[in-house]
Amino acid sequence: MSRTTRTVLAPRVFALADDLSGAAEVAAALGLRGRIVLGPAAAPPRDGESVVLDLDTRQLAPEDAANAVRAALAYADGGVVLKKIDSLLRGNLAAEAAAYATGATGVVIAPALPVAGRTVREGVVNLHGTALHRTDAWRAESGAAPVSVGAALGGVPTRVVPLATVRAPEPALHDRLRALVAEGYHPVCDAETDTDLDAIAEAALRLGPGIRLMGTGGLAAALGRRLARADRADRADRADLADQADLADQADQADLAAGAGLPGTDGDRSAEADLCHPTGTDTPGPARADDVSPALDGTPSRPLLVVVGTAEPTAVAQIAQLVAAGAHHVPLPAHTLTDHSSRPPLNIRTEGGRTPDGVTVVSIDGTHAVYPGAARSLAAGLAHAVAEAAHDSDLVLTGGETARRVLDALGIRELLPLDQIHHGAVRSRTADGRRVVTRPGSYGDTDSLLRIARALRPGLAPLPDQPLSDQPPVGRPVAPPVPSAPLGEPT
Repeated sequence: MSRTTRTVLAPRVFALADDLSGAAEVAAALGLRGRIVLGPAAAPPRDGESVVLDLDTRQLAPEDAANAVRAALAYADGGVVLKKIDSLLRGNLAAEAAAYATGATGVVIAPALPVAGRTVREGVVNLHGTALHRTDAWRAESGAAPVSVGAALGGVPTRVVPLATVRAPEPALHDRLRALVAEGYHPVCDAETDTDLDAIAEAALRLGPGIRLMGTGGLAAALGRRLARADRADRADRADLADQADLADQADQADLAAGAGLPGTDGDRSAEADLCHPTGTDTPGPARADDVSPALDGTPSRPLLVVVGTAEPTAVAQIAQLVAAGAHHVPLPAHTLTDHSSRPPLNIRTEGGRTPDGVTVVSIDGTHAVYPGAARSLAAGLAHAVAEAAHDSDLVLTGGETARRVLDALGIRELLPLDQIHHGAVRSRTADGRRVVTRPGSYGDTDSLLRIARALRPGLAPLPDQPLSDQPPVGRPVAPPVPSAPLGEPT
């Protein structure tokens, strides 16, 4: 009796981000099924893998940012392509979008991020129900917030797909997207919920090759959910094939036994095991068996260094909780960060008498105002200050610019995402085994840094006068991130 088998391969995903914390957010949203690469170059993703490339273009000149996007697209090599954009439409959005749209059949754009209270209605981004351009979310930017997504995209031809169409019964959304693309437009889709984003991702991917996606971590999460459903369907198919193979083996052996006059046998179940538990890259999981956090016995081999690239009130409160739990705080004046000669590199093994397994948090002293244009130089100065200490530490890095500058100083070019401590706070592993948590500067409630530190150092002391059982638990949902007033630090 003959039989046929097939191997179902999950699609490749190639994503581009303009800063490192955004890249990590996308990697987590996609199901932790691949790598985060600190660009500009990256190998194409393998079957079933996600590669998220941090282009580090948030603070570049527009033309340089566009060139980086064009160069990166050469690594896409088929599969699903996603461009992650800032949910508040910051960065070189117009220049990067124009470069990203070049060569595509069409780009489906969905900038909503419901988990952060950022929705899109009639083509306008709203922050907790207020139009973006009527909020102060751009107070740290050099210009005014755009009045619509279309305005933020500059000369890229767009048309709005209203919420009524997004929520209409199929195939209304798919047909509308296909019609707009055929007319040369790039659809900008309204969305207020994750269900809306799920519908957009499904309809967009049904348009076929040549369609690219553009959106926030919300759209990436919708894509991740779709990939998870595909994985489950693949496993079901494999289980069905295993059952068929088992029945065929039994029939074959029964035929042989009958022909030879031998009693029947149970058959060899190895084929079933191979089909149910295949090896290789065709059935990726969220993490491999060795992708575990450091030992939970409270005796890590490295100190923990927390580098905070923002001094807005939420970050100050987050640091305060960490310090109350026993962390050592080193605030660095901004003027010393832009003048590297004014301060020697930080040594956390000696400053404050910290032990090798202690927790140190380094931040920018926000006593005096710093102009938004100082973002890149401040991040570079902060990275210079902590580089020596960071070489043998596990790291928590807030703000994409700060995170990238610190990892650049350490020569780290790739991260393997492991899990998400809370939304946007992504724990990764480096090639040398250390743990690195990245988080956008504006994300997290006041207990964010404490929760992250406890995830990495479970033995961290409870807050004074509060038993450990009452401490903020690791892994619980957090309140939606709030927009920050960073010291020049993009998020």
